[in-house]
Amino acid sequence: MMRAALLLIIAGLVGCATPGLQPYRASPMADHLQRADAVGDCARLFLAIDRQVVSADARDAQSTVVSGFPYLRIDRSGVALRPSAEQDTSWQAWRRLLADTDHQARGHELRNSAAAISPAAIDACRQLLLAADDDAHARGLLASAAHVPDDYSVAMRALGLYPLTRLAFASGVADWQRDTIATFGLPIEELPLRGQLRRFAPAADAAHDVARVLADRSAGTREAASVLGLPAPPSLAGLIERHAPLIEIDESGPYDRMGPLSIAGEGRPARLDASAGPVVYVRVAHALLAGVWRTQLVYTFWFSERPRKGVVDLLAGDLDALIWRVTLDDDGGALAYDTIHACGCYHMFFATPRVQPREGLPPGQGRLDEGLFMPQPPLREAADGERIALRIESGTHYLQRVTLRGPSDLAHGSTSPYVLRDEDELRSLPVTGAAGLTRSAYAPSGMIPGTQRLERWLFWPMGIASAGQLRQWGRQATAFVGRRHFDDPHLLERYFGLK
Repeated sequence: MMRAALLLIIAGLVGCATPGLQPYRASPMADHLQRADAVGDCARLFLAIDRQVVSADARDAQSTVVSGFPYLRIDRSGVALRPSAEQDTSWQAWRRLLADTDHQARGHELRNSAAAISPAAIDACRQLLLAADDDAHARGLLASAAHVPDDYSVAMRALGLYPLTRLAFASGVADWQRDTIATFGLPIEELPLRGQLRRFAPAADAAHDVARVLADRSAGTREAASVLGLPAPPSLAGLIERHAPLIEIDESGPYDRMGPLSIAGEGRPARLDASAGPVVYVRVAHALLAGVWRTQLVYTFWFSERPRKGVVDLLAGDLDALIWRVTLDDDGGALAYDTIHACGCYHMFFATPRVQPREGLPPGQGRLDEGLFMPQPPLREAADGERIALRIESGTHYLQRVTLRGPSDLAHGSTSPYVLRDEDELRSLPVTGAAGLTRSAYAPSGMIPGTQRLERWLFWPMGIASAGQLRQWGRQATAFVGRRHFDDPHLLERYFGLK
């Protein structure tokens, strides 16, 4: 009797709208919490863990906790991979993928919240809950709940009179695109140079360690990924090294030097470690093109700040980052490239001879919505020994040109090496001066604290919270006018088809 009463009290507590614990209010988890058996014990273990994670402000925002199934998490690729519940083999593989996504995220959360709970016990409970939630009713609930909210606020757009204010923003986007095309149209030797042009290329064997880490992390779901049609490149290290770009940056101050992020003390935000050498972070993602899943390599370069220009600069602030993404063909060659800054801003695409832009507007895209923007003609196919080179402006870190460089080009100037590291490191960084303590570079909102820009006070009617603030993977909206997310696996095939 006492235990039954306790279970009812727990269920009542979960019924409160505690931020981060809403997934426990929905079935089947809400029902499991009231059970007096091993399934109920596991449900309460997950609840206890998440209470501690939420209390420690350590929730990881890269993927979404599934309502009613808080031992599963999903991202936009996971949504696109969802099979019919009647396809049992694919359905089980998909659930394993969601379970592994939770396993990865929860590992960071446990470290960052200093939770004294065995990961093995959590994994065992996840398996028990998976077995308990595999009847037809639970499958239907999971199919309905497995989605990722977009990063646009309908309320903000309504308050900001979006149908009217978007007209001015669309005009501003068009102005930026015209200026960017003009910059890309200049002969590269005529691009302004404020300081010294410095070149960086991946260090010898730089890809091997990071490729091993990425491969080890995916080992547990490799079979499930194969069942669902995700590619498994045979030589990930070779591909990461082959497509890691040459970076040509106009360095006029310390704000133009790449480096890793670190946390210099408890309660302090992540900032660039100026004492370390050049570092580029890498991750593997996936996208659909012509109905086939493709591997993507994503490279991110961090800078200490975007320095202020003048008394009032809407875009200046701590930290800055440029993201470069390569979508691969089956043979490891590049199909297309695209780029943003870590705020989700300045989305540009670069085609290769293997793809062609689709004619007309993609389905669902309005006439004023931001769509395919290619500031230069398609790149030719890279020859052996050639590497993509990115020319980056000083201060703003705007991309100014994408070229192909061969060994003879590099012979005319010195090139410094950069180190490749796993981007997932940023989800639990060691805190300097606090042995064993880790914190995420990102807040539970998916944004990096302290990187707010003044532009947020003007851009909010477009529905993006804190526009300009630097964001975690999975949280980057890339269009002020319209709706678009950088990690949307359908994004590329909206704009391109195969030749």
